Amino acid sequence: MFDTNVDYEVVIFSIGDTKAGTKMGKLQLKNLSDNSLLNCILWEETLNRFDSKIFRTGNIVRIVSASFNEKFNNCLVSALALVKEAKTGLDEREREEAYAELVGYFDKIEDEKLNKFLTTFFMEHKEKIKITPAAKLMHHNYIGGLMVHILECLKYAQINMEASNYRFNRDHILAACILHDIGKIFEYTIDLETGLIDYDENFRKEWLTHSQYGFTICMSNGFKEVAKMIAAHHGRSDWGAIIDLDQKDIEPELYFIHLVDNLSAKFGKINVKYLEGV
Repeated sequence: MFDTNVDYEVVIFSIGDTKAGTKMGKLQLKNLSDNSLLNCILWEETLNRFDSKIFRTGNIVRIVSASFNEKFNNCLVSALALVKEAKTGLDEREREEAYAELVGYFDKIEDEKLNKFLTTFFMEHKEKIKITPAAKLMHHNYIGGLMVHILECLKYAQINMEASNYRFNRDHILAACILHDIGKIFEYTIDLETGLIDYDENFRKEWLTHSQYGFTICMSNGFKEVAKMIAAHHGRSDWGAIIDLDQKDIEPELYFIHLVDNLSAKFGKINVKYLEGV
């Protein structure tokens, strides 16, 4: 059930098509009094009454008018009120600082060819890299989220390499952390005003996933070891991995990149509200 006197946090919002050819919004809200989740439906006529930024992840809203559908266990919303607007992501200064910190890791990579490739690629795509989210829904889904995610992966990797007796190729590990999700700069779009994220349909016409993109550019430039780590970073084929880690005789580096990526996705700065100073 729902309570019109309770504040809810926007968790997920998406728009799809009904069988009748109209638009339908799916909204998941978290009850801030008990952390329970409420699944909501908004029909097209209702959606047309709202400014889309009200559905930004992290916004605090109240349900003004709705009815609960016992059969489908969801709430049909007809009116919402915005209580507190969430931050859309890193501001311009924070983005510049994160970008500078990220490219600073290139100095740690001794392989000249790999260093040059990273430097050239990041300079060419600097503006996209600075704003891209790391996901649409699951983690770091805000302006600049991809840089935050990459930096977390780099820091987790450094800590664990220093704690391990295994002789990692440091250059390859750092490059894989930097490049494992780089295809997302083309896979996602983000509205800088509303913070809403969507998939870029042009990317999907040419590529299957961001992993395929990262794997391909590394292979085509001769970085085969980095490419394999990118191919395996999702861990399982049903999670989007090109190389499934359930196979036998997998190199430890492939597990390593999967684990640091998973640590950041699960326990890092998942929502923009958890960023320092927010």
